[in-house]
Amino acid sequence: MKATHNPTTAASVTPADLLRMAALYLRRHGWHQGTYYPHYTDNPTPPACAVGAIGMACTGHRVEHFYGLDPDTQVVFRQTVGVLTDYLDDHAPVLHIDEDGHLLDEHTSPYSWNDDPARTAEQVITALQAAADEWDRLHNQEGGNR
Repeated sequence: MKATHNPTTAASVTPADLLRMAALYLRRHGWHQGTYYPHYTDNPTPPACAVGAIGMACTGHRVEHFYGLDPDTQVVFRQTVGVLTDYLDDHAPVLHIDEDGHLLDEHTSPYSWNDDPARTAEQVITALQAAADEWDRLHNQEGGNR
Protein backbone atom coordinates (compact mmCIF):
# COMPACT_ATOMS: atom_id res chain seq x y z
CA MET A 1 0.00 0.00 0.00
CA LYS A 2 1.32 3.42 -0.90
CA ALA A 3 1.52 6.17 1.70
CA THR A 4 -1.07 8.16 -0.23
CA HIS A 5 -3.55 5.29 -0.28
CA ASN A 6 -6.35 5.76 2.23
CA PRO A 7 -7.99 2.45 3.11
CA THR A 8 -11.68 2.53 3.70
CA THR A 9 -12.72 2.51 7.34
CA ALA A 10 -16.45 2.47 6.81
CA ALA A 11 -18.11 -0.63 8.21
CA SER A 12 -21.07 -2.05 6.37
CA VAL A 13 -24.46 -1.60 7.99
CA THR A 14 -26.23 -4.89 8.69
CA PRO A 15 -29.94 -5.64 8.92
CA ALA A 16 -29.38 -5.95 12.68
CA ASP A 17 -28.02 -2.40 12.79
CA LEU A 18 -31.03 -1.12 10.86
CA LEU A 19 -33.49 -2.98 13.08
CA ARG A 20 -31.89 -1.43 16.16
CA MET A 21 -32.02 2.00 14.52
CA ALA A 22 -35.72 1.44 13.76
CA ALA A 23 -36.38 0.50 17.40
CA LEU A 24 -34.55 3.63 18.56
CA TYR A 25 -36.52 5.72 16.07
CA LEU A 26 -39.80 4.44 17.54
CA ARG A 27 -38.61 5.19 21.09
CA ARG A 28 -37.69 8.75 20.10
CA HIS A 29 -40.49 9.65 17.69
CA GLY A 30 -43.41 7.36 18.50
CA TRP A 31 -45.22 4.40 17.05
CA HIS A 32 -48.10 4.37 14.57
CA GLN A 33 -50.62 1.86 13.21
CA GLY A 34 -52.50 1.70 9.91
CA THR A 35 -49.95 3.33 7.60
CA TYR A 36 -46.20 3.87 7.60
CA TYR A 37 -46.70 7.38 9.04
CA PRO A 38 -49.71 9.54 9.93
CA HIS A 39 -51.02 11.37 6.86
CA TYR A 40 -52.01 14.42 8.89
CA THR A 41 -48.47 15.62 9.56
CA ASP A 42 -45.61 17.04 7.54
CA ASN A 43 -43.22 16.41 10.44
CA PRO A 44 -39.90 15.13 9.02
CA THR A 45 -39.71 12.62 11.93
CA PRO A 46 -43.30 11.46 12.45
CA PRO A 47 -44.44 8.46 14.46
CA ALA A 48 -44.02 5.31 12.36
CA CYS A 49 -45.10 1.71 12.12
CA ALA A 50 -42.43 -1.00 12.35
CA VAL A 51 -41.81 -0.98 8.58
CA GLY A 52 -41.96 2.82 8.39
CA ALA A 53 -39.29 2.96 11.10
CA ILE A 54 -37.13 0.55 9.07
CA GLY A 55 -37.58 2.88 6.10
CA MET A 56 -36.44 5.83 8.21
CA ALA A 57 -33.43 3.83 9.39
CA CYS A 58 -32.50 2.89 5.80
CA THR A 59 -32.94 6.32 4.24
CA GLY A 60 -33.09 9.02 6.92
CA HIS A 61 -36.42 10.25 5.56
CA ARG A 62 -40.01 9.14 5.10
CA VAL A 63 -40.49 6.17 2.79
CA GLU A 64 -44.02 5.97 1.45
CA HIS A 65 -43.41 2.96 -0.84
CA PHE A 66 -40.32 0.79 -1.00
CA TYR A 67 -40.44 0.60 -4.79
CA GLY A 68 -39.68 4.33 -4.95
CA LEU A 69 -36.25 3.80 -3.41
CA ASP A 70 -33.05 3.56 -5.43
CA PRO A 71 -32.21 -0.09 -6.23
CA ASP A 72 -29.45 -0.51 -3.63
CA THR A 73 -31.51 0.99 -0.82
CA GLN A 74 -34.53 -1.04 -1.91
CA VAL A 75 -32.52 -4.25 -1.51
CA VAL A 76 -31.37 -3.27 1.99
CA PHE A 77 -34.88 -2.19 3.00
CA ARG A 78 -36.49 -5.39 1.74
CA GLN A 79 -33.77 -7.55 3.31
CA THR A 80 -34.28 -5.85 6.69
CA VAL A 81 -38.07 -6.23 6.52
CA GLY A 82 -37.44 -9.87 5.60
CA VAL A 83 -35.32 -10.37 8.73
CA LEU A 84 -38.17 -8.98 10.84
CA THR A 85 -40.66 -11.21 9.00
CA ASP A 86 -38.51 -14.30 9.64
CA TYR A 87 -38.28 -13.39 13.32
CA LEU A 88 -42.06 -12.92 13.56
CA ASP A 89 -42.64 -16.25 11.76
CA ASP A 90 -40.58 -17.99 14.43
CA HIS A 91 -41.68 -16.07 17.52
CA ALA A 92 -45.04 -14.36 16.93
CA PRO A 93 -46.79 -16.04 14.01
CA VAL A 94 -50.07 -14.59 12.82
CA LEU A 95 -51.85 -17.29 10.85
CA HIS A 96 -54.80 -16.51 8.63
CA ILE A 97 -57.08 -19.48 7.93
CA ASP A 98 -59.94 -19.27 5.44
CA GLU A 99 -63.42 -20.71 6.05
CA ASP A 100 -62.32 -24.04 4.53
CA GLY A 101 -59.40 -24.34 6.95
CA HIS A 102 -56.68 -23.49 4.42
CA LEU A 103 -53.69 -21.43 5.46
CA LEU A 104 -53.79 -18.14 3.53
CA ASP A 105 -50.41 -16.71 4.49
CA GLU A 106 -47.25 -18.70 4.95
CA HIS A 107 -45.40 -15.75 6.51
CA THR A 108 -46.37 -13.34 9.24
CA SER A 109 -46.92 -9.94 7.71
CA PRO A 110 -45.10 -7.26 9.70
CA TYR A 111 -47.86 -4.90 8.52
CA SER A 112 -50.79 -6.85 9.96
CA TRP A 113 -48.74 -7.80 13.02
CA ASN A 114 -47.96 -4.11 13.67
CA ASP A 115 -51.61 -3.13 13.10
CA ASP A 116 -53.14 -5.71 15.45
CA PRO A 117 -55.40 -3.70 17.78
CA ALA A 118 -53.90 -5.51 20.78
CA ARG A 119 -50.30 -4.64 19.74
CA THR A 120 -48.32 -2.14 21.83
CA ALA A 121 -45.39 0.10 20.97
CA GLU A 122 -43.23 -1.77 23.47
CA GLN A 123 -43.97 -5.10 21.75
CA VAL A 124 -42.94 -3.65 18.40
CA ILE A 125 -39.74 -2.14 19.77
CA THR A 126 -38.90 -5.37 21.60
CA ALA A 127 -39.49 -7.44 18.44
CA LEU A 128 -37.23 -5.17 16.36
CA GLN A 129 -34.45 -5.48 18.93
CA ALA A 130 -34.92 -9.24 19.31
CA ALA A 131 -34.87 -9.72 15.53
CA ALA A 132 -31.59 -7.77 15.44
CA ASP A 133 -30.12 -9.94 18.20
CA GLU A 134 -31.18 -13.09 16.37
CA TRP A 135 -29.65 -11.87 13.10
CA ASP A 136 -26.38 -11.18 14.92
CA ARG A 137 -26.47 -14.60 16.59
CA LEU A 138 -26.97 -16.32 13.24
CA HIS A 139 -24.48 -14.27 11.20
CA ASN A 140 -21.71 -13.18 13.50
CA GLN A 141 -19.15 -14.97 15.55
CA GLU A 142 -16.77 -12.82 17.57
CA GLY A 143 -17.57 -9.80 15.41
CA GLY A 144 -17.16 -11.49 12.03
CA ASN A 145 -19.51 -13.12 9.61
CA ARG A 146 -19.74 -16.89 9.78
